[in-house]
Amino acid sequence: MYNILICDDERDIVNALKIYLNDANYTLFEAFDGREALEVISREEIHLVLMDIMMPEMDGIEAMVKIREKSNVPVILLTAKSEDSDKILGLTVGADDYITKPFNPVEVSARVKSQIRRYMLLGAGNIRQEILKCGGIELDDVAKKVTADGEEVSLTPTEYEILKLLMQHQGKVFSPREIYQKIWNDLPYGSENTVAVHIRHLREKLEINPAEPRYLKVVWGQGYKCEKKF
Repeated sequence: MYNILICDDERDIVNALKIYLNDANYTLFEAFDGREALEVISREEIHLVLMDIMMPEMDGIEAMVKIREKSNVPVILLTAKSEDSDKILGLTVGADDYITKPFNPVEVSARVKSQIRRYMLLGAGNIRQEILKCGGIELDDVAKKVTADGEEVSLTPTEYEILKLLMQHQGKVFSPREIYQKIWNDLPYGSENTVAVHIRHLREKLEINPAEPRYLKVVWGQGYKCEKKF
């Protein structure tokens, strides 16, 4: 049984999403602004958050920042087509994905299942028993722990999966489209910006100087790789 929090100031949208996610495996919670969302998260074990960006009292971006101070629970932002800059900002502060209004019920269900599966596998420690190393970065896929130069680093489930993909294939260049398809299991619409934001976030957490990364390299015009030799 998984607990999903739906947060939107429009009750019709909350009710629609509850219909889309009517599944025996889900317990659904609701909130109508960022503050209410934080209150629910503080008292319930939430496995995924669906949250609107534009809300009164506390918007989704501010709530996202507060959530990431204490939790790596997957967050999917609910956005309007005109909110491209807010989508990127949301990914920058730690959101895992976004869904654009109006919603496709099949897409909502698929993205929710994908994020929950990744989150639970990340905590279960049963994907592949191995330790990956790339220079000063070490990823323990048994303990689900990442360290950089000996210091433990907290990653979101999406960041973890991107890093693991690159570390499992050190030296191989993955295009943003390839990364998006492998990690999100979805068609690569908007993949350039989405992947770029997550790579930047990883660099900020793992590199001494994110502007001159030692490990997470960009190959201009082609994609990203984890540098095999250092």
